[in-house]
Formats: sequence, C-alpha cells, structure tokens
Amino acid sequence: MITTFFSEEEIETIVRGLETCSTPKTDFPHRSHLTVAVWYLRDSSVDEALQKMRASLLRFLDHYQIDGKYNETITRFWLLIVERHLRELDPGLSLVERSNAVLEVLLNSRLLFEYYSPELLWSELAKREWAPPDLQSLA
Repeated sequence: MITTFFSEEEIETIVRGLETCSTPKTDFPHRSHLTVAVWYLRDSSVDEALQKMRASLLRFLDHYQIDGKYNETITRFWLLIVERHLRELDPGLSLVERSNAVLEVLLNSRLLFEYYSPELLWSELAKREWAPPDLQSLA
C-alpha cells in the first residue's frame, strides 16, 4: 500500500483548507478531492457527504471567482466510487489507512472516462444535475 498520509491531522488540513478557502486555487488536485470524500464519508451517507462536498466546492469556487467549473455528475460519481471502495475495506482500518487505500486505487482521474463519454460529462445537464453513466453501469 502506498503511504500518502501519516496522520489524521494531514487529512484534516486538506479538508479545512477546502472548507475555509485557505488552500490556493491551484493547489486542490484530484488527490485532495478523494481525501475530502473519504473524510466526509467517514461519518455520513453518500447523500450527506454529497451535500457537504457540493457546499465546500461551490464556496471554494465562489471564493476564487471560478465560474462554470462545478460538475454535479463528477462530484457524485467520485463519492459513489469512493464509498464503494471504502465498503470493500476492513472496517477496522484507521482513517489514514482508509484514505491511503482509496488513493492507491482511485488516484487515476481518467477512471471517470471508463463510465462517461466526454460529450455527456461536459454537457450542461451533467454540470447541473446527476447524469447516469452512458458507457458502463456503476452497479
């Protein structure tokens, strides 16, 4: 297993950086999105985690005046994929171990295109609301 994180404090720093908009706008890569997803899913359902993630991302984008970047389908897709992977892990693993395990398996952001065509993914519909995958089922 790769070791990306060594402490919960490192993970919390990423989450709080997003939530408080103290992370620079160019310093929030896919790895950080996955880390926040694990954090939110730790004590929340997928729907609750989605509400938290959506609110945090929209606040972050608004803070940096980045228009048109939020995509509901991408956000929900990754939460669903992270949650599915977390269910497969030993429930006795620590947050650090769970986060590292998710990053090891899901760090390739191109995975999304195994499920979605670019046309659907970048459509206004997919940005605005959940669009089911058109290439491969999530089931």
